[in-house]
Amino acid sequence: MKYETVDGCGLPKVGFGTWNIGGGSRANRRRDADSLEALRSALELGYIHFDTAESYAAGHCEELLGQAIREVRTDRGRLFLTSKVSPSHLRYRGVLTSCEGSLRRLGTEYLDLYLIHWPAARMRLEEPFQALNRLVQDGKVRHLGVSNFDLNLLQESQRQSETPILTNQVPYSVHDRSYVKNDVLRYCQENQILLTAYSPLEQGSLRSGKQLAAVAKAHSVTPPQIALAWLCNQPRVITIPMSRDSVHQRQNLEAADIALSPEEMEQLV
Repeated sequence: MKYETVDGCGLPKVGFGTWNIGGGSRANRRRDADSLEALRSALELGYIHFDTAESYAAGHCEELLGQAIREVRTDRGRLFLTSKVSPSHLRYRGVLTSCEGSLRRLGTEYLDLYLIHWPAARMRLEEPFQALNRLVQDGKVRHLGVSNFDLNLLQESQRQSETPILTNQVPYSVHDRSYVKNDVLRYCQENQILLTAYSPLEQGSLRSGKQLAAVAKAHSVTPPQIALAWLCNQPRVITIPMSRDSVHQRQNLEAADIALSPEEMEQLV
């Protein structure tokens, strides 16, 4: 597995996203067995970075992830757990309370990474970062980051954070280049910030065009693997696909080690 390392923190190129584990915006406990099986499979395959949020299944996703970690008896020290605070909680006390809730549901004493999930309307970053900085000082969070931030908000978050911003988590795939066009990717690459690509397979709706299919055939792998490899071959880019299928989970992990030539990278642009 290839890693990206910034500010002394190494993260695998491919992690595990958990959106739709335990439900969507609400908990759906009827799929708990299926969700736990998917999480246990990912842990047993060797996934290290798990990305969740307090809003995923209204917190139930965090509960299931914590349960799976306990059931598989995975050493907490080898995992990298990311969670996110919702925009409706971006007040000082709200951030602290949200973090405590995530820690309780996950059954852990600290988060490796804590993100502002979405920018709120007319948001001022001073107050939430006062709380985020305190969480780092208190040892409850090790690294800070943001999600869905444009360039101006990303730069402002750097000014407000007492520790380096580790990542900006944004939608990025072979077909979604919005954070290339708005200059966020370039800025991250030039300023030691990871760009964490979510929905890298467009939530299962990835279209396999001629170029993607041709490169996949040349490497004897699947088009989704090439779509992930295209991200993994870019500096300062990591990604967090999600799959409930153990075969696809393994294929996603293996995609990190597919080396694409400059010509193949250009072919997919």
